[in-house]
This record gives sequence, structure tokens and C-alpha cells, in this order.
Amino acid sequence: MRIVLKILAAPFVVVLTISWAFLVFLFCWAETILQFISGIAGLAALALFIMGQTTGGIVFAVLAFLISPVGLPLVAKWLIDKLDDLNDALKGFITT
Repeated sequence: MRIVLKILAAPFVVVLTISWAFLVFLFCWAETILQFISGIAGLAALALFIMGQTTGGIVFAVLAFLISPVGLPLVAKWLIDKLDDLNDALKGFITT
């Protein structure tokens, strides 16, 4: 029974390995672009605060935080790491 489970797990390891590599590549590019956009949104928030438009400044400041490296990209990096952990666990299951 254990051999059957190992045979069934092998295609998942292949798919997870390819998916992980693609997601890491995509994440690196997206993080670079989002850092640039986050800087622009932060400057726009500052300009809106200076012009007296507090609501718009707050909205842009929140958006700048969400797309900054400590916002949503951090969550995406955590998910990619968990996907890699799952892949390692499956590899360990197959090899033992």
C-alpha cells in the first residue's frame, strides 16, 4: 500500500517543483515592480497630505503599504515557502 502511495505522490512532486520554480521567478519580477509602484504611491500620498486632501492621502498611504515588501508580497513569499515545504515533505515521503 505504501508503494502505491509513493507512486501517486511522484507526479505531485514534479508539478510542485515546476510550480515552485515558476512562482519564485514570477515573485521576483512582481516584487521589483511593486516596490517601484509603492514608492510612487507613497510620494502621491505625501503630496495629497501636503495639498490638504487627507482622505486621498490615507488611501494612497494604505495602498503603498499593502504593495510594499512588508504587505502582500510578504504573504505571497510565505505561501511560496509553504509550497516548498510541502514539496520537501513529499520528497521525503517518497525517498523513505
